[in-house]
Amino acid sequence: MTSEPPDLVAQEGVGIPDALQRLWTPHRMAYIRGQDKPDGVDAAGCPFCRLVELEDAEALIVARGELVYGVLNLYPYNPGHLMVVPFRHVADYVDLTPAETVELAEFTQRAMTVTRSVSAPHGFNIGMNQGVVAGAGIAAHLHQHVVPRWGGDANFMPVVGHTKVLPQLLTETRALLAKAWVDLP
Repeated sequence: MTSEPPDLVAQEGVGIPDALQRLWTPHRMAYIRGQDKPDGVDAAGCPFCRLVELEDAEALIVARGELVYGVLNLYPYNPGHLMVVPFRHVADYVDLTPAETVELAEFTQRAMTVTRSVSAPHGFNIGMNQGVVAGAGIAAHLHQHVVPRWGGDANFMPVVGHTKVLPQLLTETRALLAKAWVDLP
């Protein structure tokens, strides 16, 4: 095995480079390895509980309500991918109070309106992964994903390159969404 990047390594048995371009995204290894994911179910180790102690810009929090808040996903599927999170450390949707359920729904609607005004997506994926086996990266603290979608946004990069290309820094996306959250009626 060589330490050279794959595009400089000859294909096995062929003797010539494979001619593919590579886009290296080593920052994604933190997510793959589970860095900063809670190791238990208590609030002390929960990143969603720790975020609310930070300044909004530092935490990528777009808006705060009485019972929930909206925060950009640190490892987004698409630009503008945010999550609506209850302040209370609760894992299961059925354990939300009626008031939390209502505010979570209202924040989700507001997130869609704000995102439409800022970046004009063609659609959205909205949902929760309940439990580790269902795909929840942080299963101990419920969060609803609001993922903007555009025609053609699922190109070859995630499929072939296991890489998502994001055209804007999270801090810039957060600033645009936070401003629109306040400015829109």
